[in-house]
Amino acid sequence: MQGEATYLDITPQAGQAFFSAPPPGELVMLNLLRFRAVADYSATPALAPATPISGEDAYRRYIAHTAPLLERSGGQVMFLGRAHVQLIGPPGEYWDAAMLVRQRDARTFLAFASDPESQAGIGHRTAALADSRLLPLTQDF
Repeated sequence: MQGEATYLDITPQAGQAFFSAPPPGELVMLNLLRFRAVADYSATPALAPATPISGEDAYRRYIAHTAPLLERSGGQVMFLGRAHVQLIGPPGEYWDAAMLVRQRDARTFLAFASDPESQAGIGHRTAALADSRLLPLTQDF
């Protein structure tokens, strides 16, 4: 997968499209996660542990920092689990983990995501991930 595009952050275009016409009501955010073998703290050296850790361990640090803030904002981690063999999808594509996060609505998601206290731990997420996807879902199908 080397040389392929990776996606770690919401782009300004995607953010504008989503927040200019947000879906109404409760959201469930589907996160697909691919971890680095070794976490890369080069962008946030102040968060780096004394010895190298795996991307998965860095993501656990991100969750430990973020989960209480998420709950305080009215959100909840509904599921966080290891991914296994992909049964449907492009050959060579894989994910290490998937997470479902419930948010009351788009406004509370934006408030949580832009909260400085939440942002203080984002370096663990960036260090952890080689690639990711984030898909907001609504239960109106």
